[in-house]
Amino acid sequence: MPERTSRGAAGGPVVARRRFLKTAGAGFALLVSPLGFAAPPSILAVRVWPAEDYTRVTLEGQAVPVFKHLIVKNPERLVVDLEGVEFNSVLGSLPSKIAESDPYIKLIRAGRFKPGVVRLVVELKQEIRPQIFTLKPVGEYGHRLVIDLFPMQPADPLLALIEKGTPDGAAPGEGEKPVAEERSREGKTERMDKAEARPESKSEPRAEARAEQKSEPKSEQKPERKAKAKAGDNVSRLVTIVLDPGHGGEDPGAVGHGGSHEKNVTLEVARRLKAKIEGQPNMRVAMTRDADFFVPLHQRVNKARRVQADLFVSIHADGFIKPTARGSSVFVLSERGASSSAARWLAQKENDADLIGGVNFDNRDPVLARTLLDLSQTATINDSLKLGKAVLNELGHINTLHKADVEQAGFAVLKAPDIPSILVETAFISNPEEEKRLNDDAYQDKMADAILRGIKRYLAKNPPLAKSKLAALD
Repeated sequence: MPERTSRGAAGGPVVARRRFLKTAGAGFALLVSPLGFAAPPSILAVRVWPAEDYTRVTLEGQAVPVFKHLIVKNPERLVVDLEGVEFNSVLGSLPSKIAESDPYIKLIRAGRFKPGVVRLVVELKQEIRPQIFTLKPVGEYGHRLVIDLFPMQPADPLLALIEKGTPDGAAPGEGEKPVAEERSREGKTERMDKAEARPESKSEPRAEARAEQKSEPKSEQKPERKAKAKAGDNVSRLVTIVLDPGHGGEDPGAVGHGGSHEKNVTLEVARRLKAKIEGQPNMRVAMTRDADFFVPLHQRVNKARRVQADLFVSIHADGFIKPTARGSSVFVLSERGASSSAARWLAQKENDADLIGGVNFDNRDPVLARTLLDLSQTATINDSLKLGKAVLNELGHINTLHKADVEQAGFAVLKAPDIPSILVETAFISNPEEEKRLNDDAYQDKMADAILRGIKRYLAKNPPLAKSKLAALD
């Protein structure tokens, strides 16, 4: 009897373990082989994001794979070997995810190369500069291996903007002429002033005569400038506006209850606004992205500076944990802390876009990173506040305002040291009612109109006369 009891007691846990293993499901069976050894981790998802700037291939899996890569010539191919990865139907689906319009990838092949190694062969349409890196789990994403295919010679955004032509049939570069002429006049005036400054101490009457001559043009110029501003002919040269549709690619941004992604809404509003700006005299426009792909925050700032932008408008659709939050908002950069706890929370959420979208931090430009952290931006922030107020007033005509004033926080995307920059939260995509409006063509059009009216109001009172010295040095 004691022996039976002992065997029964010993057998109880064995039976329990068998039942557990039977009900644990296929997930456990994938991780443990019949011999008791750990099975190779699987790739759970593959995504491809083609764009003119670059094409990104993302492999998401249970663990970070060990990888090696090499470029093969004639024809151009990128070979990536993934060690310790199990080949499955997900990797087998990669060829079907390549679009004919992809500017860099002709096709992808994937298969077992040798035991424990899966090989990817990417046939290329042109010579590329690859960047391959891994990302740790964040949000809803697991471990990711990112393959970015960049062109050997990236397109110059300023040259591309000029090649598009300028409004009113102006020749490329014509819009910049007033700036050069003004700088030339400023230089001549400065040299003349220095040359005349020497005899001033010897002859007071001559100095008084010059003072009278200088004061007369000033009194004549002020009313003339005011008259131009009233008439709307306020822009003395071509104004460049950069539109920044938030998020994109791997980073969907906020997601509404109906499944809408912020990245899609922001792109649609930006496209409508771009078309409206292109119809304005003396204005031209560039976008940080014109398709569904991810642009790191520092590159958005860098693009704006490379095209010597006069204004930077980042477009977003707010999201909050409570679906009752509603209304439009405008934010500008703050160097002294956020204007509210909500602004601080939103800035942190937006700044985390690099973690979600996926940035190779090893390739960050150290000079640019230092610029973003160190430069004093008091004058630019003041101009940003003026621009933000003008836009916010117009938004109030088409939607409820979440806050009556422009808010401030440490948004990384607004840190161009010499460009007035604002971040527009068009509405709360997390609010079911506003989510529907954000997907409505008519509302998107009204939103674009309101932002443009705000921009024009700002320019009427603050006509750009010359590029800043920082922009001129780029």
